Amino acid sequence: MTSYIQHPLLKEKAVERRMFQLELASSALQHSTLVVLPTGLGKTVVALMVLLARLDRGKVLFMAPTRPLVEQHASFLENVLVDSSIVVHFTGEISPERRKEMWVEAKVVISTPQVVENDLLSRRISLRDVSCIIFDEAHRAVGNYAYVYIAERYQREGNDQLVLGITASPGSSLERIEEVCSNLGAARVETKTESDPDVSPFVHEKEIEVIKVTVPQEILRLRSLLEEVLVERGEALDNLGGAEGFRAPKRMDRTSKKELLDLQKRLRSSIARNPTPNLYQAVSVLAEVLKLKHAVELAETQGVDSLGRYLDRLDSEAKSRGGSKAAKRIMEDSRVKEAIYSLERMEVDHPKLRAVKDLVEEQLRSKTDSRIMVFTNYRDTASSVLEFLKESGDEIIRPVRFVGQSSRVADEGLSQKKQAEILQKFRDDEYNVLIATSVGEEGIDIPATDMVLFYEPVPSEIRSIQRKGRTGRARAGRVVVLVAKGTRDEAYRWISDRKEKNMRQQIREMSWPDRREVGLAAGAGAGAPANRGARQL
Repeated sequence: MTSYIQHPLLKEKAVERRMFQLELASSALQHSTLVVLPTGLGKTVVALMVLLARLDRGKVLFMAPTRPLVEQHASFLENVLVDSSIVVHFTGEISPERRKEMWVEAKVVISTPQVVENDLLSRRISLRDVSCIIFDEAHRAVGNYAYVYIAERYQREGNDQLVLGITASPGSSLERIEEVCSNLGAARVETKTESDPDVSPFVHEKEIEVIKVTVPQEILRLRSLLEEVLVERGEALDNLGGAEGFRAPKRMDRTSKKELLDLQKRLRSSIARNPTPNLYQAVSVLAEVLKLKHAVELAETQGVDSLGRYLDRLDSEAKSRGGSKAAKRIMEDSRVKEAIYSLERMEVDHPKLRAVKDLVEEQLRSKTDSRIMVFTNYRDTASSVLEFLKESGDEIIRPVRFVGQSSRVADEGLSQKKQAEILQKFRDDEYNVLIATSVGEEGIDIPATDMVLFYEPVPSEIRSIQRKGRTGRARAGRVVVLVAKGTRDEAYRWISDRKEKNMRQQIREMSWPDRREVGLAAGAGAGAPANRGARQL
């Protein structure tokens, strides 16, 4: 028999009672805490319990990274609270003066961190009387992200402080998790895993399958042409490095985008200190390298259509009045011209497109009321997959593209209002295949899906976990990862698997506080006894 949480501020039978959630909330009320809980197991309910317990001590600030997530949390609270008028949610569209008034009146404020940061910097609001701050998707609290500044201000200003961070994926290394906790001011980590006895009854089976496809020789020939240009530009960058005293990567095909972007930052810093013609040339050549690496990746892992769209944009950039020299040099190269010529006459496409269609069709024929999510890194690929599924003519497949907003003229993407409309139609079964970029990964309340399909592996354990978390929520689910043999897909899959394994190990170790203590965050509950399931930091 289902039991429900009883609380004077909650509607009757609004929130199901699960002991592991109550235990996490109880512990989080004793110390500033980072709660790590798998996707779909009720992190928001834990936040609700903490929020209710702290309301009589002052205002509660509940933050989430995106406006759709903010609206989702606001809707949840309005649906479960007896008096929903105590909840307000901030957006950048509300005037600063009105936000100032709302802040004074409200008991619960839900907002993106950017709006809160701006209001703090402008002194429109103070955190002095805030009794609790909840940071959703708390793994973002690194670097210059707004969470970091807000938490630091709270530690300085708050009269009665409590911090709750919630996430399904804190990071693969202990150092990363410690950084998040330190930045938030969290003294403890509370964890639950799907294998815990009190959690497992609420977990549904999730089948994970990897399907490898062979890239056609025609596409590999395109890749080879582009790689020749890439290697040549890499050698030019290396020569400039020798003249200017910086080190360029030796193997461009094995160099990550992050390494190249880090080099770009160093070069720009060098120019700011001591500008020379060689440094300016190096920045331009590096821009070529980045563009060519992207083209190679599209060729081998995405498909002819995605590559063609990208090269069309490069051509437009090269021909425009303010176009970059990098784009012009690339488009003038004879090998790139040959690749474009071949591309325009190519009759084969990437086998991943056919694999997506076959998998979607198979799922819908075996279970006609299925909902499916297809994840891809790129908008162009999302468009290609949508067109391919529509052109199949199979009426059982009702696909829709789900992407974020964009400044790109040719593809402005979707407004947040349009995103919400699409999700509602997905819930209502008007669409049954949602083709999403990263906007579909984090937190948004997407209906339970029966299958999640990765068009490509992602080398981030956080993104991989978020993608997989879109299935196996209300019922058993299936995850399928497509991998192009002999391409960076294989490396990305290995990296992601290793990072996920490391993260699970870190979480398991954190579940046993006698393993190791690593320095308490200042002012966050020192000296409290540790329990199983909690780790003191």
